[in-house]
Amino acid sequence: MKVKEVADLVGISVRTLHHYDEIGLLTPDEMTASGYRLYSSKNLETLQQILFFKELGFPLKKIKEIISSPSFDREEALMLHRKMLLEKRNRLDQMIATVEKTIKHAKGEIKMSQKEKFEGFDFSQNPYEQEARERWGDEAVDKANAKAAGMPKEIQENFNDLYRKLADLRHESPSSEESQAAIGEWYVLLNEFGDYSLDAFKGLGQMYVDDERFTKNIDKFGEGLAAYMRNAMAVYADNHKK
Repeated sequence: MKVKEVADLVGISVRTLHHYDEIGLLTPDEMTASGYRLYSSKNLETLQQILFFKELGFPLKKIKEIISSPSFDREEALMLHRKMLLEKRNRLDQMIATVEKTIKHAKGEIKMSQKEKFEGFDFSQNPYEQEARERWGDEAVDKANAKAAGMPKEIQENFNDLYRKLADLRHESPSSEESQAAIGEWYVLLNEFGDYSLDAFKGLGQMYVDDERFTKNIDKFGEGLAAYMRNAMAVYADNHKK
């Protein structure tokens, strides 16, 4: 399909598609001799995935990182998108019902309880959105920091103590017995406040290095600690999957 055909099909502008091509987010598989972009079915699948992530609020730079990663699983992403959309539909259905009741209440046709007036309003975090952010997004960093800030002081100190312990080991081999024992404690501690698979644990370690906010915070305990933890977490995850 030519770029104009794709734009009309999807409902986005030709300029947007050109921009996606320019930044390497979506490059058409073919180009005619006269310079026309030709999009394949595979390109359209990628475009669909891009738009799903945009709907979730991911910036284009992060979308590019996600879909170009060797570990990206399109089917996994689609299943998570489905969960989130079903959750969103459920909330909207509840709010529509509340609006309809409120209209009848305003006309004097029915009486609503105070509780009924607020059915469908839910300001808690969508669990599937949180899962998506933790799996793929920069927002996971902000949420992790906010969560840590809300922890009781004694729990925060447990984290800090383990950071200090790991900092003392950061010049050792990440695969050493002592390093692996300490990073194992880190895995256990994290899972007291979340649900981290071995793959998620390994990915989190990579984020410690890829995201400067994590790196800056962790390296306060010792320069190079974030990189050391990343390496130790990868070894731990790989060893325990065997």
